[in-house]
Amino acid sequence: MVVLTFESYIELLYRSNKILISSHQNDPLILDRVTLNRYGDLPLHIASMLGHTNFVKEILNRKPQLAMEPDSQRRLPLHIASTKGHVELVRALLSASTEACLACDCDGNNPLHLAAIKGRSDVVKELVQARPHAARAIVQQETILHLCVNHNQPEILKFLIETTGDDEFVSFKDSQGNNILHLAVVYRQTETINFLLLSTTIQVNEENSSGETPMDILGQGPKDLKYQQILQSLTRAGAVEAKIGNLFRQDPQSSRNEIGVDGLDDYNKRQASPFYLKETSKNSDDWLDKKRNTLMVVASLIATMAFQAGSNPPGGVWQEGSREDPNIKAGYAIMATIHPLEYQIFLVCNTVGFVSSLSIILLLISGLPFLKHRFFMWILMVIMWIAATSMSATYSIFIWLLSPKAESNTFRNVVICIVLVWIGLMTLLVVGHIIRLIAIAMRILRRLLFPKKRPILRPTIRNQDGM
Repeated sequence: MVVLTFESYIELLYRSNKILISSHQNDPLILDRVTLNRYGDLPLHIASMLGHTNFVKEILNRKPQLAMEPDSQRRLPLHIASTKGHVELVRALLSASTEACLACDCDGNNPLHLAAIKGRSDVVKELVQARPHAARAIVQQETILHLCVNHNQPEILKFLIETTGDDEFVSFKDSQGNNILHLAVVYRQTETINFLLLSTTIQVNEENSSGETPMDILGQGPKDLKYQQILQSLTRAGAVEAKIGNLFRQDPQSSRNEIGVDGLDDYNKRQASPFYLKETSKNSDDWLDKKRNTLMVVASLIATMAFQAGSNPPGGVWQEGSREDPNIKAGYAIMATIHPLEYQIFLVCNTVGFVSSLSIILLLISGLPFLKHRFFMWILMVIMWIAATSMSATYSIFIWLLSPKAESNTFRNVVICIVLVWIGLMTLLVVGHIIRLIAIAMRILRRLLFPKKRPILRPTIRNQDGM
């Protein structure tokens, strides 16, 4: 009689079935001995993991009860084969015993749960056909439908609902009170959401343990493209937000003080919710980021134009000097000699625009914390308007000096008038904006000096007659 150790027996997994048959003939108790001596990695489990279907069939032909032998994690060979997706091997194990479909490992999962998590659709169909009741097993207060949503397996979810689902099964809630529609909205699974809304009777306004409907959960996430798609689907299905938000809209003639104590508590919780505050802060940050990016681009363009105009003034520079006139030297601006007054105005306007745009650029790249407030962002915008107005005045001087007076006097006057009108409008905007900043500052100062207490919203207690 040949006695094999467990290690030498595992090597048989990689050899032909004839060796197994020969070894079993020499030692009929070899399968029982290996199972008795080891509780960890059993031969049938290893063969199921590697997908050796013929080897598994040979073992099951001799010892079909080994299909129900667990390992140290309480997993049966069917658990492993289902996880790996070996369909033929799953059929062989089911032929030995369909009871294995209901066996749970140390985590409470049966083979059907593991196959659904891994997306083994063919294995799921085999297991459901063998034991449909395995799909209704509860794992840590979650059904297999919850597992499908948590692991984004929409096809298996559809199959399970169409074959084994009913209203109670589909609407089952987990430990947090979430049904599968709540979870699908959390994970932004548009395909699953549309299927649940169109093909099931799940309640679209069902509340979880926190009193939140799917519409409430959707509003707590980012407002991206998926948000718009899911919002449209939920709205068509009649979804609404939190119950306190609906009380304000259901009866336009009712007053807010008729809500009740519970409604006020929910309303206060929602206003103090970190998601509500985070969303408000996010909108403000997005507005500031857009303003900062716009100011940076415009300021860079104005600084470039001002530098170019300063280094290359209208009319160019003298190429050679003159002994008779000391103001005529190589590199001096021609405009400074011929039109000294206009040149001074040109330099003032161009310098104001250049310095203003550089100031904006330096402030934006400095990263100072006070620039994240709207008040200081408005100040930067005022500086930008001053820079733009200065460049407009510089442009007017260009047109005045470079256009011949005799031939194009009318055209020159029209252009200058247009620029002056535009400068006037910009001046009105600057003045109006300064007035607005002063008003905001006065309002903030008044709130600091004379704080106003908010009125407490008190519920109206109704008697039994509804009065």
